[in-house]
Amino acid sequence: MSTENENPVQGALQPEDRAPGKDMSRRDAVQLLAALPVATFLSWPTAEQEKARRFVDNALRAAAEGTPFAPKFFTPAELRTAGVLADMIIPRDEKSGNASDAGVPEFMDFMMIDRPTGQKWMRPGLAWIDAQSKSRFGKAFADATELQREAIINDIAWPARATAAMTDGVSFFNRFRDLTSSGFWSSKIGVKDLKYEGNTFATDWNGCPPAALDKLGVTYAKFDRKKLRLTPD
Repeated sequence: MSTENENPVQGALQPEDRAPGKDMSRRDAVQLLAALPVATFLSWPTAEQEKARRFVDNALRAAAEGTPFAPKFFTPAELRTAGVLADMIIPRDEKSGNASDAGVPEFMDFMMIDRPTGQKWMRPGLAWIDAQSKSRFGKAFADATELQREAIINDIAWPARATAAMTDGVSFFNRFRDLTSSGFWSSKIGVKDLKYEGNTFATDWNGCPPAALDKLGVTYAKFDRKKLRLTPD
């Protein structure tokens, strides 16, 4: 059912005038817009890509064998928050696992050390999310209920709807979503989810469907060529 307070972190939703039954899941929308952040990752030298994937694979293998992941950048609390938020963006579904299953938190930790410029927004952003949760609900984001966490993300996941007070949160969420996409769809789980078949020539690619662009509040009219990303409409 569609309402004015539609929830961008509850699977299917579309602008109010879209017909029921034609909604696109959040996961599908993020997947359609994943091409740019993933393309940026794939533009790295092959050795860098392999280093990142090897780090994540080793971390997941060790965890499966009983050795918990020891982050080099995140504090334990930050790692937990990052995992909760990433799983809200890419949840587990009938096709595959969630962001954590794909090793996205570990990928992010690797990225913060390998490319430290990201530290400038990651730590303050996670602190912002926690501060919002504590101010509204008296508890850290990772300890809040699902509905409480969704209330916070609803205020920053739609750039066109966000208030000026949410500017820092919107900026953080945009970057975090892109990094989540890069980590997930460059992983073994993500590649399988995409049904990637290798380099094939697409004769009819017309860009991301309008439904995906509308869902995430972005437009090709403001494509940032320097940062290789779509910006809010």
